[in-house]
Amino acid sequence: MSKAKQERRLKDNEAMAVAKLLRGSPQKLNLVAETIRGMKVEAALASLDFNRKKAARDVKKVLQSAVANAENNHSLDVDQLVIAEASVGKSLVMKRISIRARGRANRIMKPFSRLRIVVREVEEQE
Repeated sequence: MSKAKQERRLKDNEAMAVAKLLRGSPQKLNLVAETIRGMKVEAALASLDFNRKKAARDVKKVLQSAVANAENNHSLDVDQLVIAEASVGKSLVMKRISIRARGRANRIMKPFSRLRIVVREVEEQE
């Protein structure tokens, strides 16, 4: 017996991509994700190309994945896609130790983030 198929969480005109272990803090990643929320996909990709932050590469990769999912899995029109949602969350944190003077130690936190991008097909209004 196989498991019953889950219902789709998104609407029929939406597609999604998720990256679960992006190296860098959620706060820094959110600065880049904030710049593309609500934009058309073409404009967002162009904007991410010229963004100087390291996190822009990861955001661009996930956005391209969401567009590919929309085109191949849900047969949506790529030219009419808009970024409906770009949410950033915490993932795991690697904890390391930095040795200090007099037998003490400091903790180094190396955070990871998750990024979820939802694209939606919107009819052009004239």
